[in-house]
Amino acid sequence: MRRPGLGAWIALTAVLWAAGPDRVTAEPAIGVGELDWLISQHLPKKDPRLTGEILKNVVVEHSVGGTGTTTFLIPGFENYDCGKCHQPEQLIQKASVRMKRVLGLLKKTLPEINKVPLRQYIIQPYSDALLQPGQLAHATFDTIRISPGSILIDTKAYGEATHLHETLHLTQTFLGHVNELEAYGLNIRSDPRFLILNFPYFAKVLEAFFIPDMDRILNAYFKRGIREKSNVPREVQWFLEEFDEESLQRLSQAITQMEPLLKEVSRLNRKYPLQSAYWSDRTGVRSLLLELAAVKHLPLPELTVSDQAKEWAFGVFDLQFDKDDNTRLGYIIDRRKEALMHLQFGKGPKDPAQRLALYFHYLKKRFVDDHGEVCLTVSNKQALADYVRQKVKGIVTMIQRPGFTPVEKEAARNWIASIKKELSAWE
Repeated sequence: MRRPGLGAWIALTAVLWAAGPDRVTAEPAIGVGELDWLISQHLPKKDPRLTGEILKNVVVEHSVGGTGTTTFLIPGFENYDCGKCHQPEQLIQKASVRMKRVLGLLKKTLPEINKVPLRQYIIQPYSDALLQPGQLAHATFDTIRISPGSILIDTKAYGEATHLHETLHLTQTFLGHVNELEAYGLNIRSDPRFLILNFPYFAKVLEAFFIPDMDRILNAYFKRGIREKSNVPREVQWFLEEFDEESLQRLSQAITQMEPLLKEVSRLNRKYPLQSAYWSDRTGVRSLLLELAAVKHLPLPELTVSDQAKEWAFGVFDLQFDKDDNTRLGYIIDRRKEALMHLQFGKGPKDPAQRLALYFHYLKKRFVDDHGEVCLTVSNKQALADYVRQKVKGIVTMIQRPGFTPVEKEAARNWIASIKKELSAWE
């Protein structure tokens, strides 16, 4: 969720839920110029603790429909003279009402989620290790930490999408790209433009099964001009501009057809969170679970290559997917991309559609069992345990950062204990 690059605002560009699932050509709720001015008045400040100041907090408790009551905080409200323009009670009341709507919508959309541990909601006007410049929102343990600029974008342009996105993260039990995939799968049901902004998670499935010219749509979307010198992130600017209605309708229809796949992603991530995260990180394919759902639920693309060519290609995929450098050594290598490049410049078919078709045929052979179910079993349990322990180690480091609240530390320690208990059951 950092500002530079497309990935910066992907985590914040969730979904315009207020627009409804059938709306694909919304008029801008606000102009880029006006939004830029509003954000300029609410840019992240310096952490007052760096100069020895004591944070002066505004703290109010509300019941918003989560698990128990929620504490709303505005740390540093008085340090920055926010009171010249705002009444803290009004800001917190608005936040409380906002979260009631978001929680209600989340439970309506995903009724299987019966617990949302939202114990804290922090409006943080300054930057620190937990909310760095450009990182405008962050869901941690039982806590949503969000900047004033993010609230402006969310309420003025995205219909509280950021809040919905971060709230969903509170309900997920492990870490990694697979959590984002599940969240974006929830997101795209409302507006196909969020699929475009999050295209790395969906592009291959769309290209192979639904929209062969997906690259053309992406190129047309991102080639539109934006204001380079603006406080409004470029992804927000693209979203606010009108786009080709026919392309959006095609995407919307594809998303409707993808519903069984999106449900399968959620099921796998919630039933097998450790294995789902492991395979996604090991292969470097952030969209892996969606692709596995596709080969489970959809007819495979037709292959026109010979059996010999197919066998050779499967060997190439095996060579890449058997590697564990990503999880063992911390590399970030997309094994799908590596294999497809090997096919392209080696003895593979010249037709890119056939190369992609081979990939999906391979996935079904490797990951779908004789009963037609996705199998995420990790044969080397020690490798999985080492991977999970490394993730836990990162959380142990995280909770030592200044600003991590007692509520977050308590929830994090409970999470660590539960993960360690699960690991011990394997041994």
